Amino acid sequence: MNFVRSLLFAILFYPGSALAVLTAVLVAPLGREPLTTVALGWARYHRLCSRLLLRIRTNVEGVVPRTPTLVASKHQSIFETTALVLLLDKPAVVLKRELSDLPGWGYAARRYGVIPVDRAGGPGALRRMLNAARAALAADRPILIFPEGTRVAPGEKPPLQAGFAGLYRSLDLPVVPVALDSGRLWPRKGFVKRRGIVTIRFGEPIPPGLPREEIEARVHAGINALED
Repeated sequence: MNFVRSLLFAILFYPGSALAVLTAVLVAPLGREPLTTVALGWARYHRLCSRLLLRIRTNVEGVVPRTPTLVASKHQSIFETTALVLLLDKPAVVLKRELSDLPGWGYAARRYGVIPVDRAGGPGALRRMLNAARAALAADRPILIFPEGTRVAPGEKPPLQAGFAGLYRSLDLPVVPVALDSGRLWPRKGFVKRRGIVTIRFGEPIPPGLPREEIEARVHAGINALED
């Protein structure tokens, strides 16, 4: 049954996603609000398909931040990218520059206000990332970052990427770590998803101004709280 559910999900969700991207490109010149409406609609469509077809539901623990905050999340699957967009208040997402350069989708993502990061771009790339982050804060949007830099399998605990500490230090914001276990049901590789409940746990806010070694250790522990 898991294979059948996964097949039905692919048949319905991915063509719907292509339509959402096309719609986003068409409305992007109209401004951020219409584009945000499309983005949230796509995220809700993903949640609906996940619930009805894959039988995957979400259990949210802790307090979801409602003020401009740096939210640092574990990343195991595509599931949390849409789930967190719905849970947070229209967050600006830090993502790899290569994704923001994709034809169509990348254009819409930049207009939405993502924060591209170019790890090989040097000081200039860092300045651009910080400028985009400050623009998001000026619009009262939280910033969502996956500080390990990529999706990882359950049980994996790679070190945080260097860009996280720079963002934390420059923005002077509290950090809310987010632990999750979506990889149990939605593997990083492979077609078949399993039914069940994904836990998303928001940790206690960590204050700004901590030394790099301390903030990285506390965030690393917080986003990996469900790994043991």
